Order: sequence, then structure tokens, then C-alpha cells
Amino acid sequence: MGIPKTVKVVEVGPRDGLQNETCQLSTETKIEFIDHLSLTGLKVIEVTSFVSAKKIPQLVDAEKVLKGIRRKAGVRYPVLVPNLLGFERALHAGATEIAIFGSASETFSQKNINCSIDESLRRFEEVTREAKKQNMPVRAYISCAFSCPYEGKTPEKAVLSMAEKMLALGCYEVSIGDTIGVATPLQAKQLFSSLMQVVPREKLAAHFHDTYGQALANVFSVLQEGIAVIDASVSGLGGCPYAQGATGNVATEDVLYLLQGLGIETGVDLNAILKVGKFICEKLKKQTRSKVAQAVGTS
Repeated sequence: MGIPKTVKVVEVGPRDGLQNETCQLSTETKIEFIDHLSLTGLKVIEVTSFVSAKKIPQLVDAEKVLKGIRRKAGVRYPVLVPNLLGFERALHAGATEIAIFGSASETFSQKNINCSIDESLRRFEEVTREAKKQNMPVRAYISCAFSCPYEGKTPEKAVLSMAEKMLALGCYEVSIGDTIGVATPLQAKQLFSSLMQVVPREKLAAHFHDTYGQALANVFSVLQEGIAVIDASVSGLGGCPYAQGATGNVATEDVLYLLQGLGIETGVDLNAILKVGKFICEKLKKQTRSKVAQAVGTS
């Protein structure tokens, strides 16, 4: 297929990164984090998630964060929504693009969003219908595309079926997620090769976690299949709260270094990303030290 000449890097650190960090960062820090990212050359920065605060307490301030960021011309700021209620919250907060997230695993769907796959698709149909009325682009995520923490290996046909259904809902892009980070380069190559039989290559994105240190190799594998959209999280932040043992996303810095070495254009400044990574890691460390000190003081 050939490695693409340009790649779009979708930064998911503010959402998928922070949602699984044990620290509760201030709203001001999150806004500052996103504002710094906006100056790096990134064209897509996923800001937050409009889910229940009980499910993801780290993102309880979604409205304030979305309203507070300084939007840069030419940069898109999607937010995650689980259902119509989440969509309405996002719309009122000023969202201009959303993402929906389903699973190729029945059990994970129940654990993650408290409904079956079929029910999730009915919810997404409601969301995409309303999004169309607002001329709002919708991106889709498919979790557990390779394996599920509850069911084991995910059947390929389940992933292909879900991808087709997401595309039929009108999603402009479908991000294929290795939620627990167990995929290998050959598996990644084979799955994306099969996916391209039902979804146009330009509508596919790759989302790898680095549990077993395979994420960057998996990125290289799908690049060779012509995939030109890669999700990444600055400093490798994050993971999924409902996938025990899964570590963070592939690091944006590592992806950019790989792409730079391959002569692939991204428009993103690696040095600027490194500075943002240092900024957010220092904030997280400071918050962790404060949390530990408070715990010791009350013991």
C-alpha cells in the first residue's frame, strides 16, 4: 500500500490521557494544558468527555474546560459523548465536533457504558441524528478491537461489523482501539487490512495502548498499510478505567519522532510537544505529592 506522505496526529491526552490518571487536576491546569497543545501545530485535540461524573470523576468539569480554552484557528476540538444527554451538554458548552465510543465486545460495552452493543448503537443513532441537524462532524471509536479484558480475543468479524455500522451512522472517521494494549504488529496489519475491505482507508484511524511495549511498532505496521491518522497522548498519558492493567496510550512524542524519521509530514513541532509533556507531567507530580502529603497529615 505504501507509507503515507502526511499523517494526521489526533491528540487525545486531555481526554483519554487524563481520564485514567489518579490525580484530579484543576480546571485551570487542564485549560492551560490544551492551550499549550494548540500552539504545537496539532490540528485535532480531543478536549474532554461529557460522561457521568460518577463514571469518570477526573473529567467532571467538562463544560468549564470546553468553555475556557482559547481556540486556535484551524484546530478542531472534539469532545466525547456517550448518549443524547451528553450531546446536549456538549452542545450547550459550545462543542463543534463530537466523538462516540462503542465496543466490539459485549461485556466491555456493558462495563464501560452500561448497555449492550445494540443499545449503544440505538443511542448513537439518536446522537448522530441530532449532530447532523447542527452540521456537527462525528468521529467514532471502537474499543477492544483486538482483545477484551473480560472475553479475551475479539473476533475480527465483530470489529468489521461495528466499523460498518459506525460508518453507516455518518461518522467521518472510525478509530480502531487496542484498549488493553495486547496487539502485535502482525495482528495490527491483518486487522486493518481486513477493515479496509469494508471501510475506506482514509476513514480509518489507529489508537494503540502500550501495555506490552508494542504500540509504536503497531503504528509503524499500520502506516505500511497506508493508515494516515494516528491517535496519541502526550507523554503517554492515560488508559481506560474499565480495562484493568492497561497502561497509557502511545506517546505523541514517540509517534512524532517515528514519523519524522520516516520523512512523513505532520505539521507538528516535536520540541513544542516535548515542552507540553514536561509541563503536564510536572503538574501531575505536584498534585501527587500534595495528595500524599495530605494523606500522611491525616493518618
